[in-house]
Amino acid sequence: MTQPHPFLDLPPLTADRFAAIERRVADLLATGQDVVITQGEALLPLEGCVRGGARPGSTALNVVTGPYGQTFGGWLRDCGATVVDLEVPFHRAVTAEEVERALAAHPETDFVSLVHAEAATGNTNPVAAIGEVVRAHGALFMLDAVASVGAEPLLPDAWGVDLCVIGAQKALGGPAGVSAVSVSGRAWERFAANPRAPRRSYLSLLDWKERWIDGGRRALLHAPAQLEMLALEACLERVDAEGGLPALTARHASAAAAVRAGAVALGGGLEPYVRDAADAAPVATTLRTPEGVDAAALVAKALAADPSAPLAAGGGALAREMVRVNHYGPAATPEAVRASLAALGAALASLGRPVAPQAALEASAGAWG
Repeated sequence: MTQPHPFLDLPPLTADRFAAIERRVADLLATGQDVVITQGEALLPLEGCVRGGARPGSTALNVVTGPYGQTFGGWLRDCGATVVDLEVPFHRAVTAEEVERALAAHPETDFVSLVHAEAATGNTNPVAAIGEVVRAHGALFMLDAVASVGAEPLLPDAWGVDLCVIGAQKALGGPAGVSAVSVSGRAWERFAANPRAPRRSYLSLLDWKERWIDGGRRALLHAPAQLEMLALEACLERVDAEGGLPALTARHASAAAAVRAGAVALGGGLEPYVRDAADAAPVATTLRTPEGVDAAALVAKALAADPSAPLAAGGGALAREMVRVNHYGPAATPEAVRASLAALGAALASLGRPVAPQAALEASAGAWG
């Protein structure tokens, strides 16, 4: 007879425990809005929000500061909405003034989509100021906060966010297979009035509203992803044990400052991809490689020197020019920062680039905390 397995032979997750985890997520977001934990990676609720909130006749302002904004534009068009893409160079954040001008040029806009922190490009957008502009205009505001939650302040209610989607796999250091969304009353009304909003579908947030929330959270729609839910609960407990969100966000801010300072001091032609430090996301630092140095090849050399360094090349065309230091979650530590700088220094030196590894480590240590 086989022995019980701690990961496989688990009792079913009860509705009460599921609801308790939702309450903890709501506390994490400091929100009084409804929170739904969705049983999949964050693209699931993000697409559900778009398809619930957009339809033919809608005009959506889609802010593009990285690849996820590009994805949202495709979904919005597929819903039949007229899409206005507000594109800014990936090396900086969008400004509230740019959003305000775009809304003034398209007063019919009723939906705004924005990514808070773009881990892929290393920038972060000023959501509080943008939220004021969107609220004054009256549009529904959807925010992708998957990379920002836990790495920097996130206050969806105070910022006027109607749909705030988070995942646990980055700064929170949790599982990737479960996500959550806070939904305002205005958003629920929009979904209910949209005949094309998903219903009786895995993408349907309305199903959760009508069958779970309105039913008093007594009966789950389907069997939950048990291991992911338990991992999310453990993740939230670990955040509390660290000292809560203030301690977690401070650790990420320190990691970002240390990588940026260390990379500048390292030399070798590396420079911050996001030019203004105020626009740089604390979840990941992106670096531009010198001309003639392929970023993907450089990262491969760096990882050969130290496979533990949290390094990656940029995605798509950015793979030729961008190195990404993913200092989030367990990697937001002085040790991970030092490993990244040392590995990059070794890789650049092997290409004959002049580097100053000791100066990089000293600058990094001085910038931490």
